[in-house]
Amino acid sequence: MEESVKKLIPYSVYLPIDYHEKIRLLAKQRKASALIRDAICMMLDGGNQYQSGYNQAIRDVTKTIKKISEIKDISFKGIGLDEIITEQVKQLEMQ
Repeated sequence: MEESVKKLIPYSVYLPIDYHEKIRLLAKQRKASALIRDAICMMLDGGNQYQSGYNQAIRDVTKTIKKISEIKDISFKGIGLDEIITEQVKQLEMQ
C-alpha cells in the first residue's frame, strides 16, 4: 500500500514509568508515536536486525522524498517525480 494512503490505527500500550520516561526523552527529536511504530515495524519485519534497519531506512527515505516540495512540482506523463522516485526506492526494500 502506498505510504501516503496508508491508514494508521491507534493502539494503546501500557509501559512501566521508567520506560515511559526514557521514551519521552528519546522522542524529543521525533514524535513518540513514530518512534514506537518504527520499533514495532522493525521487530515484525523479522529477526534480522540488519534487514529491519535497512527497510526502516528505505521507509524514512520515501517519507523524506515526499516532503521535498521541488520534487512534487515536477511530473512526467502525469506522474509526479516524487511518486516515480518513491516507487524506485521502495523496490530496494528487502523481503
